[in-house]
Amino acid sequence: MAEGAKWYVAHTYSGYENAVKTAIEKFVANRHLEDMILDIRIPMETVTEITESGESKQVERKVFPGYVLVKMIMTDDTWHLIRNIRGVTGFVGTANTAIPLTEEEVLNLGMEKHEVVVLYNVGDQVKITDGPFATFIGTVDEIDAEKNKVRVILSMFGRETPVELELDQVEVVDR
Repeated sequence: MAEGAKWYVAHTYSGYENAVKTAIEKFVANRHLEDMILDIRIPMETVTEITESGESKQVERKVFPGYVLVKMIMTDDTWHLIRNIRGVTGFVGTANTAIPLTEEEVLNLGMEKHEVVVLYNVGDQVKITDGPFATFIGTVDEIDAEKNKVRVILSMFGRETPVELELDQVEVVDR
């Protein structure tokens, strides 16, 4: 049933984000709704602030104050549960319809990462499958799985040229 879950944005009173998240987690645990409401997040960023004395300190700051992201299967029951929590003013959407985030928005927020299985290694011959260098064949020079990047050396105009691509933009050349 969890396949139908999408990310929704609940609007809260400013400063109530943590209380809303905690309240949702309690409702989920008490009512055994773990299969309907899968994840609750408050996007945070780490910022370096310079104090008046010139010292720098790391501070956690909310990326979207007044909003809580909830991955859930939207039903009348789950809508009412979230909507009736103290501090929640509604969902982002139209009137009584919550609009889920698109896959691209979720990825841009860093809420979910899609794992790419890399079937090639440094030194392998690969074919580029996407982008301006599609159909070019080159040699894998470096793989950075954390950043989802691969550097491929292409031969262009008699020179070796490094090109940085995403991991899923290349495939192993059949030998």
